Amino acid sequence: MKILVTDDSKIARKLVIRTLKQLLPEEDQIIEASNGLEAVENYEKENPDLVFLDLTMPIMDGFEALEKIININNKAKVIVISADIQKGSMEKVSSLGALGFIKKPVNPESMKEVLKRFNNEL
Repeated sequence: MKILVTDDSKIARKLVIRTLKQLLPEEDQIIEASNGLEAVENYEKENPDLVFLDLTMPIMDGFEALEKIININNKAKVIVISADIQKGSMEKVSSLGALGFIKKPVNPESMKEVLKRFNNEL
């Protein structure tokens, strides 16, 4: 499986990646992006199976990146990871096509639950 992790905070990206590595097989490939524009470019180039996407980022925010990724592939599997847990934000990402939402900081239990749901979507 190929996974794209997008967050403007290098520390947040590393935390997500470390959590994923604890839960996934070693052969899974993880790609990184530091903003929404990079996420869209990497999505087009790498065609990952799963995308983790922060909302608040420079250059292009997660809402716009999510919309562009879904326009590229309306079956894209995108999980939003954000500290912004306002109901409006959660509803918006859901309406844009996100598969799920994880509240920051990421913990292994919430990640395990999302990965289990993702595997059921395949």
